[in-house]
Amino acid sequence: MTAFLPVRGPGDRLTRLFWQRPALLLGLMLAPPLLWLGLVYLGSLAALLVQSFYAIDEFSGLVVPEFTLKTYAELFRAQNLDILMRTLLMSASVTLGCAVLAFPIAWYAARHARGAWKAAFYLGVMLPLWSSYLVKVYAWKLILAKEGIIGWAAGATGTTPILEAVLAVPGIGGNSLSTSYIGTWMVFVYVWLPYMILPMQAALERVPASMLEASADLGATRGQTFRNVVLPLAMPGVIAGSIFTFSLTMGDYIIPQIIGTSARFIGQAVYQLQGTAGNLPLAAAFAVVPILVMLVYLALARRAGAFDAL
Repeated sequence: MTAFLPVRGPGDRLTRLFWQRPALLLGLMLAPPLLWLGLVYLGSLAALLVQSFYAIDEFSGLVVPEFTLKTYAELFRAQNLDILMRTLLMSASVTLGCAVLAFPIAWYAARHARGAWKAAFYLGVMLPLWSSYLVKVYAWKLILAKEGIIGWAAGATGTTPILEAVLAVPGIGGNSLSTSYIGTWMVFVYVWLPYMILPMQAALERVPASMLEASADLGATRGQTFRNVVLPLAMPGVIAGSIFTFSLTMGDYIIPQIIGTSARFIGQAVYQLQGTAGNLPLAAAFAVVPILVMLVYLALARRAGAFDAL
């Protein structure tokens, strides 16, 4: 015999309803995040896309809500095209720098660290993410200044001529590291490096030790094993990490505003155009560019199996 307890109130009736219709419970649980994603996030993107097809009246300075490609044509002006190319080049160089620095760290954590050392690795990688973003950037501004730690260390070790030679290189140098492209690059690499290490470490942990042993048994050198076995298997993790480093660099406007020259990046252009300049259509057009670039990048990353390493 099956015993049924009497329904005592609205709570019991609601519980019975959810038990009998689990799809209803699932729908109610998913509704708030889906509404937030659909209305706030996707709605904002739709408004951004619509705004990018408007233009500014040159006489009144007001937005003309009529469909036109004039604003997108402005992106191909020399000064705007320089902003786009500068941002893409910086994003690519930061991604490359993060990959080179992250690989030995991720390799040690995946193949050699055990127990307490493994915990120390995760703590060391995650600890910088717990501190304030602005505090880290302003700390680097002091470190990279002429009177900062790097300048002091160069003077103490007699390597000041090397530092001055680096700062004299056209295109990346400046009066000091804090007012140069190379200084901006260093801060970007430091801030985004953990986002490259973790996916790469996850991918390297999936490399079977038997493949490395088989490569050695077949007479391959360490370099050949790295090129033909380790790197192809680790590439999904590299691509997964590059999704973070590339996209975060493209959209950031705080680091270039505090560290580096007065030359603008996409994030700064969007911030200034929608703020002081009041040119919302051009700001929206600039903002669409990283979205399009990342859509293409994500499609290629998915084909390469990068999402398996996330």
